[in-house]
Amino acid sequence: MRAPRSLTVMLGMAALTATALAPVTQAADTQPATGSFTFITANGILPTWSSDELVIIGVSPGSVETPATNTKAKVTLPVVARTGSAVAAAGGFRINNIDTNQTFRCSSPTIDVRANVVDCVTIGGTNAALFAITSTAQRTRITGSSTVTDIYRGMTLRLNGQRMADMLNSALSVATFSPSVTVATADLVVTQNR
Repeated sequence: MRAPRSLTVMLGMAALTATALAPVTQAADTQPATGSFTFITANGILPTWSSDELVIIGVSPGSVETPATNTKAKVTLPVVARTGSAVAAAGGFRINNIDTNQTFRCSSPTIDVRANVVDCVTIGGTNAALFAITSTAQRTRITGSSTVTDIYRGMTLRLNGQRMADMLNSALSVATFSPSVTVATADLVVTQNR
């Protein structure tokens, strides 16, 4: 025996109403945070870049420090927010080819400790998962009365695949970049309210 048409319509509407009223799973909220993302270029990286006329420059409020020996560069970016496992930094860095005046810019990097990538906004306004975090030596969480601090030490950074290496090589007219080479070792310190 078939249910009357009006009953079928009412049951269908009840199902739609129940679906509409069901709790929606929301994405993690973005919270203000402080701290820093710092990376130091690996042995041989800066001399190789220098031989190809490449320099790395900080984008404010980020900074780059290079010793007189020109063997390593230290990039420091302030942390400004956290959304789940993704940590947003301010500023960025540029790699310039001083011979051709070409540049690659990594702005507003996001360090995702679950996805193990460092994502950048490039000059064209598109996102690029520039670095892969291939390992992290140490993870620590310090819980205070009103804040939580997560510390990630010894994060190994490599270019995130051949596509990213090709993007840099093309943008800077060089054949310097490869995904098989460790580019830097990084530390991330993030503090936010509980």
